[in-house]
Amino acid sequence: MKTALITGAASGIGRYIAMALSKQGYSLLLVDLNLAQAQTVAESIVSDGGNAQAFALNIANKQDIADFVRQHDNIDVLINNAGVQHVEALEHYPEDKWQLLQDVMLTGPAMLCKAVLPHMRKGGFGRIVNIGSIHALVASKYKSAYVAAKHGLMGFGKVLALETADCDITVNTICPAYVKTPLVEQQITAQAKQHGISEDEVINNIMLAPMPKKAFIGLDEIAHAVNFLLANESRNITGQAIVLDGGWTVQ
Repeated sequence: MKTALITGAASGIGRYIAMALSKQGYSLLLVDLNLAQAQTVAESIVSDGGNAQAFALNIANKQDIADFVRQHDNIDVLINNAGVQHVEALEHYPEDKWQLLQDVMLTGPAMLCKAVLPHMRKGGFGRIVNIGSIHALVASKYKSAYVAAKHGLMGFGKVLALETADCDITVNTICPAYVKTPLVEQQITAQAKQHGISEDEVINNIMLAPMPKKAFIGLDEIAHAVNFLLANESRNITGQAIVLDGGWTVQ
């Protein structure tokens, strides 16, 4: 049984991926700042016959990462999903918020990869999936820190794919457009304030306007992409961006 570590597993995309991987027979390590909520997800998976444990982990803390992986040194699959957002013009962007976004979505994933690679190399197998964003490819106003972190994550994944190409380890980044998660719900409110428009206008004129399909990305679509990348048949797909954007970036 392979072991998968999922960050930001207490809700949204992380929770859905956890449920999907449980059905594939993975032993799951679910980590989040919100331990109680992560435990609820783990308990639900266990009650359905799966194998899952929940832990509190601050991805922005390098020592916490090192300590956690030292105690759980059997990680075969890493899903870097934890995310945070702050929407504000750069002139007013709090410096601590800027740094937090980099720590959670770029430095943290890099340090987690560094920590789990020795076991993957020793076992001759590893799958690393970074949950990026459409904003790893394009930009939006008032999201300078988020866009910078996601662009960085994409580039990091490409480099790590080259560094691990000598064995059966792959590193890929899934880049969805907007998904209806609590993080995006908060963005709708924040963008309405920044742009001085209604929340419906944010959804229709900002979020969905660039997408020819005019639809939010489903959690099932992301989970399917993860399963695809973890498969043995995907062993030569590495360093790639799997883009789920309803046609946004082909225009």
